[in-house]
Amino acid sequence: MKKDIPTTQLCRYDETDIFVRERNLCKEVIGRMSFTDFMFLQIMGRPCGSTERAVIDAALVTLCEHGLTPSAIAARLTYYGAPESLQGAIAAGLLGVGSHFVGTMENCAKVLQEILNGQEPVEKAARNVVSRFRAAKQALPGFGHPHHRPDDPRPAALFAAGRAAGVNGRYIATLETLSHEVDSAFGRHMTINATGAIAALMLEIDVPPELMRGFAVLSRAAGLIGHLYEEQRNPSGPAIWKAADKAVPYAAE
Repeated sequence: MKKDIPTTQLCRYDETDIFVRERNLCKEVIGRMSFTDFMFLQIMGRPCGSTERAVIDAALVTLCEHGLTPSAIAARLTYYGAPESLQGAIAAGLLGVGSHFVGTMENCAKVLQEILNGQEPVEKAARNVVSRFRAAKQALPGFGHPHHRPDDPRPAALFAAGRAAGVNGRYIATLETLSHEVDSAFGRHMTINATGAIAALMLEIDVPPELMRGFAVLSRAAGLIGHLYEEQRNPSGPAIWKAADKAVPYAAE
């Protein structure tokens, strides 16, 4: 049997033109489409409407900058060791975008889909999810924050942006129901965090959970460029190294 020939629908070109998703790059894109619109088209394969644009912009702005977090520290220290490789320092910072930092929206989105798309009422499904995570002694993705109490201020702003843009709101409502069940189970308030809110918003515009971390990487790359530009003008790498050396003393076994 003849094997299927692999194909791509992303880009083609000839001697005079370049086409991305069948849009002529020079005649239809450059100077006519914003980066958000073009990025969404290129990734998702469909035009970016006003609702999608508002949600993606809100998510990208939210995730771009978080201060001297592990990803920024990794980027700055890599640049300190290899200042000739700006791209290497950015890549070093992006490697830490995962299930503990920045990229947790993927797992939260899967939980929200499970609750909303199952056979049980939303409240009962949410209660079962909380019970399962508690029994496994696992942190529930999308909840908790080490610094913001009683609430992370970003979810309210993100939800307001999404509702103003016309999202359906069913995933936001599901996350809020899950939040109520979390509080009931733990006997205290546990905030929805930014990545949880972004998970709900991206589901509202049909972004698959498996792609969500990619948007986080895209946003964080821009933030790391800012950190490295600051590092070029006002280096903190030596101080971070010195602080780490002092904070983690040698201890014989």
